[in-house]
Amino acid sequence: MAKPRMCPHCRAFIDPKSRVCEYCGEKVGLPSWKRPDPTKALGGLIAASHFTTFIILFINFALFISTMVLTSKFQGGSISLFGGIDGQTLFLFGAKDRFAILARGEWWRLITAGFLHGGVLHILMNTWVLFDLGAQVEDCYDTSRFLVIYLASSITGFLASMFWSSSLSVGASAAACGLIGAMMAYGRRTGSSYIWKAYMRWAIMLLVFGLLVPMVDNAAHIGGFIGGFAVGSMVGSPQYGSPIESVWKAAAGFAVLLVAVSFFFAYQLLSRALFS
Repeated sequence: MAKPRMCPHCRAFIDPKSRVCEYCGEKVGLPSWKRPDPTKALGGLIAASHFTTFIILFINFALFISTMVLTSKFQGGSISLFGGIDGQTLFLFGAKDRFAILARGEWWRLITAGFLHGGVLHILMNTWVLFDLGAQVEDCYDTSRFLVIYLASSITGFLASMFWSSSLSVGASAAACGLIGAMMAYGRRTGSSYIWKAYMRWAIMLLVFGLLVPMVDNAAHIGGFIGGFAVGSMVGSPQYGSPIESVWKAAAGFAVLLVAVSFFFAYQLLSRALFS
């Protein structure tokens, strides 16, 4: 799928191959993700437009490796690269579990579950989707709003999953569906049929995938999409220099703190299980 293109002059979405905006008539250069960027992170290995997404993916992979190691411990020391992560390990790391959330008050599972994955194929699929979507959402909403949308979508996704099913559930796909919803909200707000249709195809593709593949948490996908669309409709576009930007930076900081606190609780649970 071709990446949507925003005109830097009138901010309308245009054909990614165009060199002249069809709405305002101004010439446009290469898209931001194709321009040489001297501010690339890690010695030029990561484009600045993907840096925030890369940090999220790095956390996901670090946690996935940790869950693989613990799974091998429970299974007698063997590690299968393409084997799934066992339920006990996912529970200890903070998977969504209805009883633990409602009866034991472990609300933080609604957050930690979005950074965990049940197998190699699971994390690779979500990585592919997030890497493609993350930079585009950040480009339209800026980093602060992106972080708020991402976390809010993950929470609403696992809230929907919790009420729909008592089964364990994990994965970044709830947040990914929220990013799709946020981009559709952006297209609706800006009147861009191009962006609306492009992300509608994403939404349909993930819905069909969820219906065809067993064990997919469709409730989390739908809840994440609704959350992303709702937050994307409310946050508006960046207003650089406006005092409101300080509010969004504070909200993003709170989101990061909330993730850190949630994993602190998960660490306490894991420590008690392993060392008590």
